[in-house]
Amino acid sequence: MRVAFASDHAAVSLKAVLIARAVELGHEVLDLGTDGAASVDYPDYGFALADALADGRAERGVALCGSGIGIAIAANRHPGCRCAQVAEPLSARLARTHNDANAIAMGARLIGDAQALACLEAFLTAEFEGGRHAARVDKLSRAPEKTA
Repeated sequence: MRVAFASDHAAVSLKAVLIARAVELGHEVLDLGTDGAASVDYPDYGFALADALADGRAERGVALCGSGIGIAIAANRHPGCRCAQVAEPLSARLARTHNDANAIAMGARLIGDAQALACLEAFLTAEFEGGRHAARVDKLSRAPEKTA
C-alpha cells in the first residue's frame, strides 16, 4: 500500500519515525513534506495530503502537526478525504473499521513516538467492515439533509 505523510514544522521528527516504520512494514511512502524546522502553514500540507488521496497517488494518509487538529481540519475540507484525529490505537482502528477513514491525524506535541507508532500500525492493518457502517459512510459524501 502507498501511504502519504504530510506534516508541518512541529511534526517533522515524528513524521520521520512514522515513515521509517511504514517502510519496515513493507509500505511505499509518499512524503509530502515539510522537511525542516522552518515555520510553514499546516493547511498547505493538509490540502496536499487530501489531494494525494483523492487523485490516487496514495491509498492512506498520515497528517501531522503540533496538535493534529489544524491539519485534520484542512485535510477534511476535501470531499475525497476522511481524516480522523487519533491519539491511541483503538481510535485509529475504529476510524478504519467503522468510518472508512483514509487518513489519520496526530499531534506531535501531544503524543509520544511509541503511541504514534501504535496508532499507525492499527490504522494500516485495519480494514473497513462495511455492513451497517456503509450507509453512514456514504452520507459523509453527501450534503446534509435538513432535520427541522
